[in-house]
Amino acid sequence: MDRLRFTALDVFRGLTVCVMIVVNTSGAGAEPYYQLQHAQWFGFTLADLVFPSFLFAVGNSMAFASRRTLPNDQFLLKVAKRTALIFLLGYLMYWFPFVHQMPDGSWAFNDIGQTRIMGVLQRIALCYGAAALAARYLPVKGIIALCAALLFGYWGALMAFGPAGEQLSMVGNIGAQIDRAVLGLDHMYRGGAKGYEPEGLFSTLPAIVNVLAGYLAGLFITRTPDHRTAVSKMLVAGGALVAAGLIWSLFFPLSKRIWTSSFVLLTVGIDCLILAALITYTEIQKLNFGVKFFEIFGKNPLVIYLFSELLVISLQTFTTPAGTKLYDWVGIHLFQAILPGAIGSLVCAIVYMLVCWLLGWWMDRKNIIIKL
Repeated sequence: MDRLRFTALDVFRGLTVCVMIVVNTSGAGAEPYYQLQHAQWFGFTLADLVFPSFLFAVGNSMAFASRRTLPNDQFLLKVAKRTALIFLLGYLMYWFPFVHQMPDGSWAFNDIGQTRIMGVLQRIALCYGAAALAARYLPVKGIIALCAALLFGYWGALMAFGPAGEQLSMVGNIGAQIDRAVLGLDHMYRGGAKGYEPEGLFSTLPAIVNVLAGYLAGLFITRTPDHRTAVSKMLVAGGALVAAGLIWSLFFPLSKRIWTSSFVLLTVGIDCLILAALITYTEIQKLNFGVKFFEIFGKNPLVIYLFSELLVISLQTFTTPAGTKLYDWVGIHLFQAILPGAIGSLVCAIVYMLVCWLLGWWMDRKNIIIKL
């Protein structure tokens, strides 16, 4: 089972990080392909699957860890440290590069009072912390009950406490109201409507289920030595969850933006199907094509993701004499000049992803694995 830990799971994580970087760094100058853009509010695209898949992989990894053998105080300290470190790195990433260029060409420090508090790494940290505690102290049936309570409780709270007709709106839902009250407008996301945070506090609750589902899937794999049995049961479970998510979406629409419960079931189901396919590919069929490429991403996923974000932020900090940000300039004047339209935008993102892969390749050559 150790080989499964380092093959199918690493490939799953690596595939997730690979697509995440491509989605996040589309080249400028043209609209990306629809499936590489997040759904505007309700709906579902390939881009929407990436983040929940990473959370699923986090939970999957937990099933292969040996933290249950740690004394209680050591376990709590380890979880607290990891949660705090990942959260802090996410916070610093939004403050980075700590300076910005003024219209006159001078530089000024970024105001920490305007720094976004929540974000992707912050949600990963909170979901990991909560799921780690649940995995330690609850039996499997207790975890399943907790998942149900989180999904149905979240649905009920959104519908019960939001203003009539605005329960699922961008700034009217109860989650947005909580974020404004707790975080404050100056510390919230600035890419959409003012007063809305896509990785908000309240919408983090159903996201915990993605991690717990990954943990349960990993636990099932470790307890099922026959790969074919594991795959067949995961396919059935995945198909059932996808169907349940689609049926629930008729009443509670799919939305990554507020992480609806139907969205959780759909993404968990798809992830079960993907993981089953990867186990078949790597363990049953013993195929190797492409495995090493994704394993490199999967061995240091958080480090490579953080590098990909910091590098593109750094490139966008500098502008050309015409006022175009550097990464945008490359997308427009290099890739769009050669391949106009969405294909140029995609190729730009793929090239950038390969640059990030080179960091992972170097770390793999040096046998460096950083566990945040």
